[in-house]
Amino acid sequence: MRALHVITGLGVGGAEQQLRLLLRALPVECEVAALTNPGAVADGLRADGVRVLPLRMGGNRDLGVLPRLVRLIRVGRYDLVHTHLYRACVYGRIAARLAGVRAVVATEHSLGAAEIEGRPLTRPTRELYLATERLGAATVAVSETVAGRLRAWGVPGERIHVVPNGIDAARFRFDPAARAAVRARLGIGPDAFVVGGVGRLVPGKRFDLLLHAVAAVPGAYLVLAGDGPERYALHALACRLGLMDRVRFLGECAAPGAPAAVSGPGVPAAGSGSGAPAAAPGSRVPPAAAGPAAGIPRPPARRPGVPDVLSALDVFVSASREEAFGLAVVEALAAGLPVLHTVCPAVDDLPPAMAPGCRRVGGSAGELAAALRRRRDSGEGRPAVPAAVRHYDIASGAARLTRLYERVLADPHHPIPPIERART
Repeated sequence: MRALHVITGLGVGGAEQQLRLLLRALPVECEVAALTNPGAVADGLRADGVRVLPLRMGGNRDLGVLPRLVRLIRVGRYDLVHTHLYRACVYGRIAARLAGVRAVVATEHSLGAAEIEGRPLTRPTRELYLATERLGAATVAVSETVAGRLRAWGVPGERIHVVPNGIDAARFRFDPAARAAVRARLGIGPDAFVVGGVGRLVPGKRFDLLLHAVAAVPGAYLVLAGDGPERYALHALACRLGLMDRVRFLGECAAPGAPAAVSGPGVPAAGSGSGAPAAAPGSRVPPAAAGPAAGIPRPPARRPGVPDVLSALDVFVSASREEAFGLAVVEALAAGLPVLHTVCPAVDDLPPAMAPGCRRVGGSAGELAAALRRRRDSGEGRPAVPAAVRHYDIASGAARLTRLYERVLADPHHPIPPIERART
């Protein structure tokens, strides 16, 4: 079986890194076509031996990408096309049909109640999605929550298959040596109470709420791993809150199995797109520097990987406004961390007993700060790794997806009964 995965881009993001992890576990010959931005994850895929085919799409309305993608599918003689993320689903389904491939599967990674991939949902967006969804054979939802949203949109239930995101849990196992090393590197004492968050620095992740909450917990430190368009606003907020001595902005950190990102003098953080002037690690850019980077410390010259960051924390927080799954929460659970979250389908869709270390909190900074103080004052250590982590094993998800591929290839013209639910 030969499969082509079509994805909007391959910069660092949850869907992109999930695709890389999935391809390591799929017993299928796969290649990847990126409509735009063949970034850091493309490099990782190539390192894994996966062929990456950049299509250099110029924008949402660059229709010239369609004949290029049709030609690529025909020349590649793929048995199946699997699309990921909204733009790739729209163009990929059309291209696969024009190329004569009817075995088309699409994964919906980022459908929220009011947003899709961080952008507001509009009626034209939904109508275009539904029109092209009919060209495929099956649509995969990464959580039961997303499956419900697809049904509410009007996607027939028999076309929806739940294949949850997954992780390689062993890579996130708590490491006491990494905890000590990361804290020492960041100038944080071994007994300090450390709060953490991981993700793109975008408004929907609400890291501003987390900054306000930690500012209200005396002595608590905050470690943020990630980069994005909100980085300057978050630095400025930390300054206004008088929190700069207690917050560490790490920038983009390496995913499990990838080398740690390195930045040196004059080299912006990998994938950041920053034009910030060079400075020594942790130092301040001189006030005379122009632009929004003035006064902002650079990330550490050599940043730890995400598993090491998680080992250094005492509690993990996900304050997102919306989530389609919540992969960072599952990774934190695999590291044996207690978790405070506002919304997380990966946990909310399961029986509470499967993630006893998770606590859902309200959406205000005051409620989050109170929950952090309770956790700090409880004196409790790291909980045991919960059953939810085993439930989201990447090998299990890859096996379910392989069965779906086989059934789609056997009869791509008719709806396929949903594959069985994973055993808990």
